[in-house]
Amino acid sequence: MRPQKIDDQEMLEGLTKVFRNKGYEGASLKELAEVTGLKKASLYHRFPNGKKEMGEAVFNHLGNWVNEHVFNTLNDNSIKPLSRLNGALAAIRVLYDDGKETCILRAFSMHNGLELFEDLIKKNMSIWIDNFEKLGLAFDLKPEIARTYALQSLVEIQGSLIVTKGLNDLSIFDTTINDIQRRYLSE
Repeated sequence: MRPQKIDDQEMLEGLTKVFRNKGYEGASLKELAEVTGLKKASLYHRFPNGKKEMGEAVFNHLGNWVNEHVFNTLNDNSIKPLSRLNGALAAIRVLYDDGKETCILRAFSMHNGLELFEDLIKKNMSIWIDNFEKLGLAFDLKPEIARTYALQSLVEIQGSLIVTKGLNDLSIFDTTINDIQRRYLSE
């Protein structure tokens, strides 16, 4: 029997949704198959290494999006640093649907997910920090301050997503994004 046809983009978006909502541990193969419109056998045909490979595909999918919309904006030397910052923060708002969506790094950093994806999590966080550090340098911040701001931005965004969900208050994420912008502008 031939595997079912499904658009790769739709499939990855569906897998992302389940992993974001359930975490790696909580996402069942049944839910992953249902959201993609595939039977379990077809899902395994696409991902022979199972759920771990699906998680890696989701990481790559989101990583590509972040690279294109956030990091490329941060590193576009043809535009002024303020426009780069504003563009990247606007993309971050889209990525997390203004605070409604969970970060995939958090979704994969619990229990076995952390062991399976530790290297990918570290890599993605490091790339995030490095790119925001470059932005800080474009704002003529001293290297140590640029690095501190970059790390603080990551911590604040990740923390705000958790607190936003916990308190069911989207203004927390919004305030965090605005605070990050103000921090860079205050220098």
